[in-house]
Amino acid sequence: MRYGLNTFLYASPFTDAKAPGLLRKFAGWGFDTAEVAIEDPKHVNPRRLRDVADKAGIKIGSICAALGPGRDLRGTPAEQRTSMLYLTALVDQAAELGASHLIGPLYSVVGRAEAYDAKTKAAHWKSVVRNLRELADHAEARGVVLAIEPLNRFETDFLNTVEQGIALVRDIESPAAGLLLDTFHMNIEEKDQADAIRRAGRHLVHFHACGTDRGVPGDDHLDWPAIVAALRAIRYDGDVVIESFTPDVEVIAKAAAIWRSIVPHKDDIPKRGLAHLHKVFGKGTKRPSRRS
Repeated sequence: MRYGLNTFLYASPFTDAKAPGLLRKFAGWGFDTAEVAIEDPKHVNPRRLRDVADKAGIKIGSICAALGPGRDLRGTPAEQRTSMLYLTALVDQAAELGASHLIGPLYSVVGRAEAYDAKTKAAHWKSVVRNLRELADHAEARGVVLAIEPLNRFETDFLNTVEQGIALVRDIESPAAGLLLDTFHMNIEEKDQADAIRRAGRHLVHFHACGTDRGVPGDDHLDWPAIVAALRAIRYDGDVVIESFTPDVEVIAKAAAIWRSIVPHKDDIPKRGLAHLHKVFGKGTKRPSRRS
């Protein structure tokens, strides 16, 4: 098991200039991996970033996509083309970085949550499957896996539950497409998180451990022992990543509806969150990177 931290907690956008300080900080706290949110491929040079991570003593475990305005695989033809160019570039960067996964709600712009009739929903589904199947083919060739994340109903109407996620992955029909489950979103959409994890089974390729208020994992009402038991039951061996937000990063705070300070200091989230993960999962062991 490797433990990671998403860069959105501290930076938007994440850039080459911000990388050394942040990655050293993450490594110093004891994280094995960084989940790097790349909002524009031009913001980072993969070779330079890989070297920075190596020097800091941390791995780039995954790249987090940012599906903002204009990026929507169920949108207009222009939006779909823009999205595919962006996501394909991130797959290529992940391969250069030695990152195993491209993660996030890869299907649609975050915040698009509306009621559609059955015919429109079917057209959206067909469009997303077609595009993600093409992206998965490219990812497979580059040794990268897509980790597709269901979000809660307030952030998308397209993919909310583990059952919908499984259906999407099955329709994509690629070994390079799997599911990312997030405890924050599951707390809203799933009746039983442990059961949802078990149902995901072999389709689960990435996991976000977040507090129910987007704060510190463990400072909440979740049944963490049951979650851990479920992950062990399906023999999950991927990264467990803390993806939390604070009002300090204004763009992300607005997108995630973070209107108040959840912790006295944002460093409490990674420090106490990692301590909680070590307590419930164990210290874990670092797996060798693909470039070692």
